[in-house]
Amino acid sequence: MQREDLKDLLWFLTVARERSFTRAAAELGTSQSTLSHTIKQLEARLGVRLLTRTTRSVAPTEAGERLYQSLVPRFEGIESDLSSLVAFRDSPAGTVRITLSDHALRMIVWPKLEPVLRAYPDLRVELYSDNGMRNIVEERFDAGVRLGESVDKDMIAVRIGPDWRLVAVASPDYFSRRPVPKVPQDLVGHDCISLRQTTFGGLYAWEFEKKGRELRVRVDGRLTFNSTIPMVDAALNGYGIAYVPEDLVSQHVAEGRLRLVLDDWSLPFPGYHLYYPSRRQLSPAMAVIVEALRHRN
Repeated sequence: MQREDLKDLLWFLTVARERSFTRAAAELGTSQSTLSHTIKQLEARLGVRLLTRTTRSVAPTEAGERLYQSLVPRFEGIESDLSSLVAFRDSPAGTVRITLSDHALRMIVWPKLEPVLRAYPDLRVELYSDNGMRNIVEERFDAGVRLGESVDKDMIAVRIGPDWRLVAVASPDYFSRRPVPKVPQDLVGHDCISLRQTTFGGLYAWEFEKKGRELRVRVDGRLTFNSTIPMVDAALNGYGIAYVPEDLVSQHVAEGRLRLVLDDWSLPFPGYHLYYPSRRQLSPAMAVIVEALRHRN
C-alpha cells in the first residue's frame, strides 16, 4: 500500500464514523466531491466496496465495517503515541474535547477551567454543551461530564463537583394566579416548563423522593427547552413552574423573585463526574484538566 493511502484510510474512518460525507468533509476541511472521489479511489485500489451510499445516508458495507473496526484502535494508538510526545514540551499543549451540560459548564467546569487556560496558552479546549448522553468513544471526545450515577462502569470517573439537587420554582406572579402544589401529584394541571432530553428525544419526567418513596411526574406546559438555563428565565417571567438545579436559582429565591415549592420532596444526588475511557493513556493536556477539575472538599 502506498504512503498516501494512510490519509485515504483516515478519511474513510471519518466518513464511516459520521455516516455522512457532508459532516466528514466539514471535519476534514475538504470538499464533498474531493472526499467522495478519494473514497472511490480507495475502493478501486482495494477491489471492494467499503461504503453503501444512498441519497439520504452513508453506511459501511460488511467489508467496510470490518476494516473500520480493525483500523480504529490502530489510529487511536498512533494518536496516543503522538500525544505522549507533548510531554517533552516545556508546558502542556494540544486540544481536549469535552461533552457536558450547560449547567455543568457554567457552574462547575468553566470557573475551574478559566485559570488553567490563562496558565497554559498552548492548551486548547473544545466544549460541546448539550444534555445528551453522548458516546464519547464513538464521537471522539476525550472526556464527558455526567452525574455520578450515570457514568458507565467501564469508564474512569473523577468527581468534579459536590452533590446537588433539582428544585421546583415559579414566580410569585405565577402563584398569585395558580394554587401552590403541596405534593408532586399537584403538578398535573400546572403550566410546567419542560426539558427535552437530546439523546432520547422525550421530555424529562420530574423525579421526587420523600422518606424512601420515589415519584416520577410527567408534567405538561406551553414551553419546552433543551437546556436548563433558559428555563430559569422563563420561570422568572411567570411562564410556569421550572424544575432546575438549585444553584441556578438560589439567589433568585433568596431575593424573592422565585418561590421554591415541594422542597421536602427534592433530595440531593451524586454530583458531576468527569469520565473517560479506562484504556486511554492521559495526554499531558488532559492530565492538567483532570487535576484542575477534580473536586476537593
